[in-house]
Amino acid sequence: MLNLKKILKSREITSLAFVVLLFVGVGAINPNFLSSQNIMLSLNGSVVFTMLAVGIAFVIITAEIDVSVGATLGLSAAVSATLLRDGAPWGVAISAALAVGLVVGLINGFGVVVLKIPSIIMTLGVNGVVRGLCYVYTNGKWVENLPFAYKALSQAMVGGMTWFYLGALLLTVAIHLFLTRTRWGRYFAAVGDNAGGATLIGIPVGRTKMVGFVLCALMAAVAGLMYVSRIGFVTPTAGNGYEMKAIAACVLGGVSLAGGIGSVVGAALGAIIMASIGRILVFLQFSSDYDNTITGILLITIVVVDALMQRRAAEKARRERLTARIAEPAAAKGGEEQ
Repeated sequence: MLNLKKILKSREITSLAFVVLLFVGVGAINPNFLSSQNIMLSLNGSVVFTMLAVGIAFVIITAEIDVSVGATLGLSAAVSATLLRDGAPWGVAISAALAVGLVVGLINGFGVVVLKIPSIIMTLGVNGVVRGLCYVYTNGKWVENLPFAYKALSQAMVGGMTWFYLGALLLTVAIHLFLTRTRWGRYFAAVGDNAGGATLIGIPVGRTKMVGFVLCALMAAVAGLMYVSRIGFVTPTAGNGYEMKAIAACVLGGVSLAGGIGSVVGAALGAIIMASIGRILVFLQFSSDYDNTITGILLITIVVVDALMQRRAAEKARRERLTARIAEPAAAKGGEEQ
């Protein structure tokens, strides 16, 4: 019974309930939205945001931030796409994209962990550099004429679900188990919750944050590879603004920007919401131009709510400690009188 109450109070269940209520609410206005075909399109269409959100969750859980994931996706996509277009083996193109992610992750981690640069500043600077490199690499032109076989990968399905999204789900579950069931995985939440305390008990805080930035960038590179297959071409601005959607997906999924709280499962659920906004607007007969506006409003709203909840929890804990301190002397005095 206690386990059931704990599950019902979890942030992941709240996020899942929000997804269901959102879909049902839109379906009540336009029943076509709840067709099985449209729901599967919404899920399959969220695969890129899922990869980004799951990756950036590693960083946010450690109480840091990475706003370079959109540019990392763009450069990884451009590099892999040009190699594929020029006839390079798939393995070479995929390895090159992952190498881009690895280098960007190491640079971000080095700047934050070793040079002690605030993560928002470091990753914002790297975002500009990587975006500039993407323009230079592509000469400001679109990368087109990609092999049909690679583009067809994103359309391969099993039971209405693409192999890409199925793979993303399995990867999310594996990462969730790693973060919750292994000692090394629990380091991330411990570092985000209390970095000083984590250091005192022997947790390698710097190394954990470094790994978080590397994994985040690698997931962005994987998202770039999926982006190439799904879209079929790459522009110099590919992935622009995706960092905000990835962060919003994490926050909607219950990952606290203060660190130490949240899971990749919640981030994946948030990604479904973020990827579905454009589709929801179409079914509600609104212009898709409102997509970024709604994303910003959702992000601000959830952050404010999260901050208020944390403040309330801190005040409650403070009152409980104060009550306990008052009760102890009273109990001791009563014992002396007896």
